[in-house]
Parts: sequence; structure tokens; C-alpha cells
Amino acid sequence: MTAQSPSRKVLALLGLACAGAVGAALVSQHQFGMEPCPWCILQRLLFIVIAVVCLVAAALPSPPARRALAVLAVPVAASGVAAALWQHFVAAKSSSCALTLADRIVSGLGLDTRWPEVFEVRASCADAATTLVGVPYEFWSLALFALVGVLALACALSRRQRLA
Repeated sequence: MTAQSPSRKVLALLGLACAGAVGAALVSQHQFGMEPCPWCILQRLLFIVIAVVCLVAAALPSPPARRALAVLAVPVAASGVAAALWQHFVAAKSSSCALTLADRIVSGLGLDTRWPEVFEVRASCADAATTLVGVPYEFWSLALFALVGVLALACALSRRQRLA
């Protein structure tokens, strides 16, 4: 029996970390009253996409298929980094973030009406600005997106993946 490849384990951990980030955001919202803005919701969506991609990749027996999905996670993670930066440096300085790119994506996909508990925008970007141990929430998100992007790229470039 062959041991599970490190890339497979890394992809599974990345998927679980992204799912955990969404879980933490939902706990923050529903238990602690931290209402999300459009950019928060967009980042939730990106974390869910990455979680699905990474978990599916980890479950696949084919190393080339795992690498292809790992490659797919990289631009999604980069989009998350960009969203977190935009939220912090632009959107949080505005009293209204309605009809921004984030708002259009979320409402255009209909996620806010299908699953309002998860995807409904409930605050402006300025009102949603909050910190966790002195660090803005969006920087925690940015750090996870960056870590996911780097590790997914490493998995995509890894040639030492074995069949499990």
C-alpha cells in the first residue's frame, strides 16, 4: 500500500482551512453580530470555491487531475487577495459599497436570495470594518488567500505525487 502523497494532504488541508474560514465568518456574523459587506460576502464565495476545488482535487486518484485543480485554485486565491486589499484600502473608506463589483457578482449569481443566511449583504463596507486581535478581518482573509495560493501553486508544480 502506498502512502498518501503530500500534495493530496496539503490540498485537503487547504480545502478544510477555507471551509473553516467561512464557518468562522458565519459564527462571527450570527453569534457576534458582525454583519458582512459585499466584499466580505465575495470573499466567502471565493473561499467556498477554493474549498470545493481543493477537496475534490485531494479526492482524485489522478495526479495530473489534482495538479490541474490546484492550478485552478491559484487565480481564485489571487482574486481573494485582491478583494481583501480592495475592501481594506478602498471600500472600507466609503460610506456606501452598493453596486460595486462584489455586490454585482453576489446579486448576479442570486446567492443573496437563495441563501441569505450566508450570502446576504447586511452592512456597508465602512460599517463592517472590524478587527480580530487588532488586525482587520480582511487581512486575516488576505493571509489565508495568500497561503492557499502559494501552497496550491506548490501542489500544482509538484511532480512527486503518487497514487494513493
